[in-house]
Amino acid sequence: MRQEIVKVDITVIGGGLAGVCAAVAAARLGSKVALVHNRPVLGGNSSSEVRVWVCGATGHGIHRYARETGIMGEMFVENQYRNKEGNPYYWDLVVLETVRNEPNISLYLNTDVHEVEAEGPEADRRIKSVTGWMMASERRIRFESEQYIDCTGDGLVGFLAGAKYRLGRESKDEYQEAWAPDVADEITLGSTILFYTRDEGRPVKYVPPSFARDITQTTIPLKRVIRSGDSGCHYWWIEWGGEHDTVHDNEKIRDELWAAIYGIWDYIKNSGQFDADNMTLEWVGAVPGKREYRRFVGDYVLNQNDILAQREFEDRIGFGGWSIDLHPPQGMYAEESGSKHLYMDGVYPIPFRSLYSVNVSNMLMAGRNISATHVAFGTTRVMATCAVLGEAAGTGAALCVKHGVTPRTVAQEYRHELQQTLLKQDASVIGVAYADPHDLARTAKVEASNYMRSIRIERSDETAMLAEDVGILLPVDQLSRLELLLDANEATQLEIELWSTGRPENYVPYTKEASVLLDLPAGERQWALCDLAWKPSQPQNAFIIVKANAAVELHLSHEPMTGVIGFVGTNTTRAAATTENREASQPVLTWSMKKYARKPFCLRTVGTTEVYCPSQVQNGFIRPYGGPNMWVSEPSNEPQWLEFSWDETVVVKEVQLVFNDDVNEDLINLHHHRTDFEVIPELVKDYSLQALIDGEWRTIHRETDNRKRKRTHPLSQPVATSALRLVLEATNGCSRFEVIRVSIYS
Repeated sequence: MRQEIVKVDITVIGGGLAGVCAAVAAARLGSKVALVHNRPVLGGNSSSEVRVWVCGATGHGIHRYARETGIMGEMFVENQYRNKEGNPYYWDLVVLETVRNEPNISLYLNTDVHEVEAEGPEADRRIKSVTGWMMASERRIRFESEQYIDCTGDGLVGFLAGAKYRLGRESKDEYQEAWAPDVADEITLGSTILFYTRDEGRPVKYVPPSFARDITQTTIPLKRVIRSGDSGCHYWWIEWGGEHDTVHDNEKIRDELWAAIYGIWDYIKNSGQFDADNMTLEWVGAVPGKREYRRFVGDYVLNQNDILAQREFEDRIGFGGWSIDLHPPQGMYAEESGSKHLYMDGVYPIPFRSLYSVNVSNMLMAGRNISATHVAFGTTRVMATCAVLGEAAGTGAALCVKHGVTPRTVAQEYRHELQQTLLKQDASVIGVAYADPHDLARTAKVEASNYMRSIRIERSDETAMLAEDVGILLPVDQLSRLELLLDANEATQLEIELWSTGRPENYVPYTKEASVLLDLPAGERQWALCDLAWKPSQPQNAFIIVKANAAVELHLSHEPMTGVIGFVGTNTTRAAATTENREASQPVLTWSMKKYARKPFCLRTVGTTEVYCPSQVQNGFIRPYGGPNMWVSEPSNEPQWLEFSWDETVVVKEVQLVFNDDVNEDLINLHHHRTDFEVIPELVKDYSLQALIDGEWRTIHRETDNRKRKRTHPLSQPVATSALRLVLEATNGCSRFEVIRVSIYS
C-alpha cells in the first residue's frame, strides 16, 4: 500500500456540483486545492452515473431572471453550446474540464475519505487531516489543509470530525414553520434511481427478473404518471427510503428501487396498455440519487420563514428560488402526490453563516448538508443552488487562507470583501452592488454611440386572443403613456392596470399604481394609447395587466426585448402577493411566462427613458434587479461602442467584461426540456478594445466568436491612456448590443 501526504491550502471532499464550484472558486483566487471524490466521474447526482437534471432558482421557468451566474452559470452556458441535446456523458466532460482548467486544483477521483483526525473540545473542534483510500490504485492519501469543505452530501467528514448536525424533521414549534410536523422525527426525503429507454425500430421482448415488483399490487398505476415514451427525469417520483436510514440502508433502498424500475418496465412492456413493442431499456442507474441525510448546524439555521419572507441577510452570499419541495415519506408507494410545492414571490438570499460549522472552526459545508431546517432544505437542496453555495464556500475558504482566520471571522469582519469578491467573479449576490475602488471604470465618464431611449416592439409576428388576463413586465424610470398594438373585432372597452412589483427581485404584481378603461373602436392593427402615468421614486419594473376580453387580440413579436416579458394569468383575483394563505396564493404560479417566452407583446412607450443608458454599466448590479441593469444599443447592423474617459492619463493592465446572457432563459444540462439555440443570441460575438494613444484610437485586443458571459483580458503590456473604447461588432443573433459591466484595472 502506498502511503501519501498531500498538503494544500484547502481540501474539498465531494465532487458533486457544490464541491466542483467550491474547488474552482478557491483555486481561481490563488489557493492550492485538493478536490477529493469517491466516484470515477464528477458531478454527483448530475453525473452520467445518476443522471438527475440540474434544477435551480428558475424553477424551470417559474421564476424570472433567476438563472445562476458564476461558475454554475458558466457550465450551463458551455453545456448549451456543446450539448443542447442533453447527452449525460457530454455533461460529464463539461464538469471535468471546468476542474481541469484550473492549475491550482489537484483532482483525486475514486478516493473515499473515511478517516478524519480532529482535535479540541466538543464546542471548538478543528480538523487536522482527512484520509482517503484511492480504489483500484491501492493508495492511502492523507490530506492536510488549513480549511476543509464538506461537500459529501451525506456529511461524513463533518460527522467524523464531531460537527453538530441534525437528521430528519424539526417540530413545528422549533422554528414556527407551517410545513413542519407537530412532532420531530427522523424521516427524510428518499432516494431515486432513473432509467433510459430506446426505440429499436423492431419488436423487443422483455422478461422481467424474479425480483421485479408487481406494481399492479401497489398504488403506482393509479397515483403516478406512466408513459411508454418517457424516461429519465419524468420518473423522478421513483423514490423510496424516506422512512429508512438513507445511508446505512442504502443497499436495501437500491434493491427496492431496482425492483420497482423493472416492475414498471414490465408493466409498460407487457401489460398491453402502452405502445412499447419496439422499446428496450437502454440504461438503468446503479447508484441511488440521495436527496437528504445529515444537515450541519451553522451559526445560522435557515428556515421556512426566511425563505418565504426573502429575508435580506447582511451576510448573503447566494440565492435560491426552487420551491419548498417536500415528498411523502412513503415515496412512490404513497397515496398522495409525489411532491408538494410552496413558492416564494421571487428568489431568496442565503447567508454565509449557514455555510460553516458552529463548532468545527475550520470546516465549511456546501450542498444539501448546509445549516437549514428540513423544510428550508426542501428548496436549497437542488443542484444549481448547491453549486452557488459551493462557489460561496470556496470563496470564503480562500479568504480564510488569505487572512489566516476562521470562517466565522470572515462572516463577522470580512463580509464585505466576501461579497465583493463573489461579485467580481460574476457570482450573484442579490441586491448588493459591485463597488471595487480599484475599478477605474467606476470613476470614468461613460458615453456610447447610442442607446435605447424608449421601448419599441413594433414588428408583429402573430396575435393572441385575450381569453385570459395577460401581464407585461417592463422597466420604468418614468412612464407617461403606453401604446399597445391590437385588433378589436367589435367596439369594446378594455381595462388595463399598472402595478409595482414590491421587491426589486420580484416579477409579480404587488401594489396597484394606476388603471385606465379604454374605449376601442372595431379595427385591426390599431395602436391603443393607454394613459398610465407613473414616476416611481426610483427606477423599477412595472407590471401591466390587460384584462381578459374575447373581442380583443394582442399582437406578439418573435424578437425578444431585454427587460420585457409577457405573462398569461390564471386565478388573477389572487394576483397581489399575500401572506395569509401562501398555499392558496402563489403569485409566481398565477402569472406564467412560459407561453410567451421570448415572444413579447407589441408595445411602445411614449417619452424617453434612461433604463438602458450607458451609465447602467457603472451601477454595480450584474443581473436584473429592479430593471435590466445594462446598456442596450439601438438596433443596428453597424458596430457600436462604449467609451470610458478620464481627465488624467491612467494605466490599464486588465479589462473585465460582462455581457448579457439572458438569465431569464432556463437552460438545462440533460433532457428535461430543450433550448434550440446553441449560444445565447444576446451575447456579443465579436468585439475589440481600443485605447486613445497620441490622439489616435489603437486596438489593444480583439476577440471573435465569443460565446461566454464574462471575459477577462489581461493586456500583454500596460497601456497609458485617457480613454478606452469597447467596440462591438457582432452579436450571436440579437439586433442590439447589450453590456452589463465593464471593469478596468491598473
